[in-house]
This record gives sequence, structure tokens and C-alpha cells, in this order.
Amino acid sequence: MNILLIILTILVVILIVLNVIILIKIKKPDNSNLDFLERLGRFELNINKDLGSFKNDITKDMTNHFDKVNDKLETKLNEINNKVNSRIDENFEKTNKTFINVLERLSKIDEAQKKIDNLSVDIVSLENILTDKKTRGIFGEVNLYNILKNIFGDKNDLIYKTQFKLSNGYIADSVIFAPEPLKTIAIDSKFPLENYRIMVDKKRSDIDRNLAFKQFKSDVKKHIDDISYKYIIEGETSNQAMMFIPAEAIFAEINAYHPDLVEYAYKKRVWLTSPTTLISTLTMIMMIIQNIERDKYTSIIHEELNKLGVEFTRFKDRFDKLSKSVLTVNKDIESFSITTDKIKKKFDSISSAKIKDEILLDNEED
Repeated sequence: MNILLIILTILVVILIVLNVIILIKIKKPDNSNLDFLERLGRFELNINKDLGSFKNDITKDMTNHFDKVNDKLETKLNEINNKVNSRIDENFEKTNKTFINVLERLSKIDEAQKKIDNLSVDIVSLENILTDKKTRGIFGEVNLYNILKNIFGDKNDLIYKTQFKLSNGYIADSVIFAPEPLKTIAIDSKFPLENYRIMVDKKRSDIDRNLAFKQFKSDVKKHIDDISYKYIIEGETSNQAMMFIPAEAIFAEINAYHPDLVEYAYKKRVWLTSPTTLISTLTMIMMIIQNIERDKYTSIIHEELNKLGVEFTRFKDRFDKLSKSVLTVNKDIESFSITTDKIKKKFDSISSAKIKDEILLDNEED
């Protein structure tokens, strides 16, 4: 573009110079000047024509150049537009997925929040249950019954019973009819929670906690004494009984920090159990009962096996006789097969001899 402007400027300057010269010549006219003017006019016309064509060529070139530039710019703009659209689509898709994931997580959070709300309601209900001494005792009994049902089955009166009344008039939460020498084992649920909660509450004062500590030990000892006195009857029950503590934390507290209570229970012949240890103990008792029941039927099984052995001996004798009969029949069949083979060979030889005689007779006639 700068070169074209320079060329146009030069041409304009030339035209100006030529016009000046023409003006000078007009002031002094003669024949030579007239020829010169004609030539100059023609030259000017030719220059104007050339300038016109040059302008047209330049205009066409510039138009073509601008068209090409416009095409390239349009192509580039289309490419950029396509890329921008594709990026926008990708980002929109990613944003949409992210939004969907956020909605899903929000729904899960809502569900979790509902569960937490329900759990908080259940915790409050459980707190109300555990606060009352009577309902707390029912809670322990229900846990005990569920463990018995899971180990021995529902209403298996041959192995256990609930709310069983002993000869001394006391009613145990449940009893296990274990085999000798264990006999009948009584299980009673005890839940010393009130003083335990005060004892482990660090927000309470040391005086309250120490007082609760002493009262907790006293409560546990009283429960052990009651179980030993009420549910161990010589000649009727086992010489031991079980104290079921439905809270693992209290059971762990006793075993970890109160060895004197464990020793006291041992002397009173009372087993301290939690849900976990009770399940293990009852499972072992169940295995012992199953082994004893299996031993009861050992003689019967042995007798039936002997009877089955006699029947099998008879079966073997009869099978041997049948085998001998089959062998005899097989030999007869082999003999019969040999005889038929011989007869067939005879027929074959006779047939071949007859054919030979016919051939000889035909030859003699010829």
C-alpha cells in the first residue's frame, strides 16, 4: 500500500510539471509550440489512460487482495467461532455434570441429615429409656432374650427358658438347661448405669466422681450378692450363675479398673458377662449340647451300620451267584458261536464246490 501511494504521488508531480510547461509555451505561441502542445496533449491523454488503467488494475488488485484477506479472516473467524463453541459446549457439559454431581451429593447429604435427625430422636428415646431404672432393666432383659434366640433359636424350651421360677420362689430372667455337670445355669440381667455415668463424666467435680466411684462398686457387689443368693441352689441349679451386663463399656470398666470386683464375683461363683462374652459362652454350651446329643445316637448309628453290613454281605453272595450264572451262559454262547461258525464254513465250501462243477461241465460241452 505504501509503494502504490508513492507511485501515485510521483505521477501527480509529473502531471503538475507538464501543466507548468504547457502554460509557459502558451505565452509564446509558434508552430513548433503547437506541435509540441499537440504531442503534449496526446502524451497527457495517454498518461491519463495509463493512469486510469493503472488505477483500475490497482483497484482490482486491491479488491482481490482485500477479498482474499476477508476470506482468510472469515475462515479464521469461523475456526475461532467453532473452537469457542466447542469449548463452550465442553465447559457446559462439564458444568452440567458437576451440577448433577452436586445435586446428587446434596440429596445424599439430605438423606444423611434425615438419618442423623432420626438417630438423634432414637438417641433421645434411648436416653429416656436408660434414665428410668425399670425401663433400663427391661432393656437389658430384651437384649438377653435376643442373644438366646440367636444362639439357640426361638422358643427352644429344651435348652433355655425365660422368666423361669426356681423352687425358692425367685424368678431368673432366663435359665440354660446345660448337660452334666453344669446342670441348670441361671442368667440375670443387671445394668448399673447411673453411678457409672457420673463416675466417667469429666465435667463433674472430683467429689461427685469419687462418690459415684464408691457407689458404683457397691452397686456391682450388691448385684453379685443377689445373683449368688437367689439363683444358685444346691442340687437344683449349677454351682455357678451368670450376671449379664448389657453395656460393653461397663463390662470393660469393671475388668480393666476394678479387679477386686472380678475377684469378688469369682468367690461368689458368679460369671460377669457382656453381650460379646455371653455370645461366646452360650456358643460353647451349644456345641457341648450338640456333641452330647450326637454321642447319644452313636450306639444306634453303630447298630444300623452293622445291619447294613449284613445286608451288604447278602447282596455280595447273590451277586457272586449271578456272576457265575452269567459266566456259564457266556461260555454256552461262545460254544454256540463256534458251532455256527463251523456250519457256515461248511455251507461256504459246499457252495464253492458246486460252482466249480458247473464251470467244468460248461468247458466239456464246448
